[in-house]
Amino acid sequence: MNKTSMHYFPAFDEADIEGLLRGWKAVDPAMGILALVPEAEKDSVAGLQAVCSRLGVPLAGAIFPALIAGEVFRTNGVWLQRLDQMPFTALYEGLPDDATVVERIAQDVRGQLDDIPDVTLFMLFDALVPNIGTILDELYLHLANRVRYLGVNAGSETFQPMPCLFDNQRVVGNGVLVMLLQPHKGGILEHGYLAPENMIYATSTEGNRIVHIDWRPAFEVYQELMQKQYGVEITRENFYNYAVHFPFGIVRANHSVLVRIPVALGDDGSLFCVGEVPPNSLLTLLEAPAVDSIHTLEALNKGLVELNGAIEGRELLLFYCAGRNMHLGNEASHRELEELKRLTGVGSIAGAKSLGEIGPSTVGGYPLFHNATLVATCL
Repeated sequence: MNKTSMHYFPAFDEADIEGLLRGWKAVDPAMGILALVPEAEKDSVAGLQAVCSRLGVPLAGAIFPALIAGEVFRTNGVWLQRLDQMPFTALYEGLPDDATVVERIAQDVRGQLDDIPDVTLFMLFDALVPNIGTILDELYLHLANRVRYLGVNAGSETFQPMPCLFDNQRVVGNGVLVMLLQPHKGGILEHGYLAPENMIYATSTEGNRIVHIDWRPAFEVYQELMQKQYGVEITRENFYNYAVHFPFGIVRANHSVLVRIPVALGDDGSLFCVGEVPPNSLLTLLEAPAVDSIHTLEALNKGLVELNGAIEGRELLLFYCAGRNMHLGNEASHRELEELKRLTGVGSIAGAKSLGEIGPSTVGGYPLFHNATLVATCL
């Protein structure tokens, strides 16, 4: 994946795309494409599939709420990333009902591994798959540290069902698209949230649903914490206005924090989050202004340099959590993107607004599902 090139088309034009792909294929006949498409342009996927199939170019891609281009979010156009030799790529659907899918993914990946030391399993999930954390746990049991883990969630920012993963023939939902990148050193994930000292326990959970906190209805405790810690009175009526700004943090044994953003409120007072919350998780209530943007960017840059060496002038593939964007607002988010480009010195940043992110707890370590992060990898 070291020899890649990304091209942003501000408008979908089949003839222009075909011209670009013909030129790329003339240089690298075995090339393939990773495509990032914004939700507003989802109808263009069929045209992209037709062009790639006509030219014999392998295609893999996903639909996101928005793209990153020119250090701002854009709801128009398409990003095309050329892979000089298309890696092993597979699209699996039927999650979470298909109990065999993890074993099939692991078996397929194992069949592709060779003696190359640096291999990254890059995963694009439909954001509505409710058990991504469990899938990652099971994948690690099968593959351990034979691969590095990296990924993001695609789909609609409304969290309504939408087919969002595609290859040359299919556009599917409730699935995962996997790419085995080799040689590739993985990526870096950071959020910069600072956890307050007050801790609570998720005493009853079901997947991504928090039923009880400290043995009481989750929303009732959430209301009390909001009032006590931040002086905010939250009700059922204003829940959607405030919840994205005050997510939960799952405090892990190593004191790292996994962010979980509440996105829905149940009639029984339960809270639905983006990402699973294990039973008896140690929780804290986070606040958007506590995000340390400078620390986040510095840590991201440091990690990228440690992985890849000097990155000045290189291309950076970046995914920026939609929840983080909602926390900070477009102006602050765009400043973060501009500062990241200045700090890293990369030649260009391409990517998308994501709905959950996947990265290791440490470089080369256990894969975890996150919210509110930036996840980056050098191309």
